[in-house]
Amino acid sequence: MTTSWPRRYRFAIQGGPFGDPAPLRDHARRAEDLGYVEFYSSDHIGAPGGERQGGAHVVDPFIPLIVASEATSRLGVGPLVLNNEFYNPALLARTAATVDRLTDGRLVLGLGTGYAEAEHAAIGSPIRPPGTRVSRLGESLAVLRSLLDTGTVDHAGTHVSVHFDDVGIEPSQGHVPFLIGGHGRRVVELAGQYADVYQFTGLTHGEGGAPSAGGFGLGDLTERAQWLDEAAGDRNDSIERSALVQLTSVGDDATSYSELADQFEMDAETIEQTPFVLAGSVAQVVDKIERLRERLGITHYVVRDPEGFAPIVDALGDR
Repeated sequence: MTTSWPRRYRFAIQGGPFGDPAPLRDHARRAEDLGYVEFYSSDHIGAPGGERQGGAHVVDPFIPLIVASEATSRLGVGPLVLNNEFYNPALLARTAATVDRLTDGRLVLGLGTGYAEAEHAAIGSPIRPPGTRVSRLGESLAVLRSLLDTGTVDHAGTHVSVHFDDVGIEPSQGHVPFLIGGHGRRVVELAGQYADVYQFTGLTHGEGGAPSAGGFGLGDLTERAQWLDEAAGDRNDSIERSALVQLTSVGDDATSYSELADQFEMDAETIEQTPFVLAGSVAQVVDKIERLRERLGITHYVVRDPEGFAPIVDALGDR
């Protein structure tokens, strides 16, 4: 157990029909009605295959959140996660504070290092080496936290230099929560210092930043939970543990673990244990989630099939 007391479960969704406001509003309302507490976009540039339909991975990460918030009464909204390499932290703080005000204080600011070389090449901004990206993320987090909390900052770092007596806009929330996602030790340690939510992603990145399921194993995740505990210190109990689920299949006709093992090209035991694949009957998935809370402290799950996963939200909504 990574915290001294078990948190209640919270469930969120990522993605939606972002290219048209009417379906987006309906999607957000339906998610809220089903018991989801947050609605997330993503942050990528360029559409695979040349498609231009306003899909989950190609739109501006903030504008759809305002539409979704106006259609709902309490749904939290946020980008999952911003590519820190795309942003000046002072300008990002201005955007985040503005969005928080326009959504009545419902913003969750998701942040990560970025990884896709092709996206950076397309916009003429070569991607920095991994270690440099992590260092720059750390400086950006410090600047963002100061500007969003106090409106002021005086930071002259290796990668970021920002000086403001007053950034000029204050978020509605007294504390805009940060969700930090990542797999490497230094990112986990930054989460221990700055995160309100730390998200296990399970993804590792190969040539060009291509993602793979290299971090799905329970042993890898247990190690990262320990890193977070150590880095968080006195903040440990204040950090919510999250998982970005890559696949859900719930019900009597759920895809078997052996089939999923073939799909992910790994052994069935890993798939059966990992939080990134939730498949089986309602009772089986509920049991797995409760075991993961005990082992890793995960109580926050982000899924991409709100309707299909709704029986789990209903079953665990009061636990």
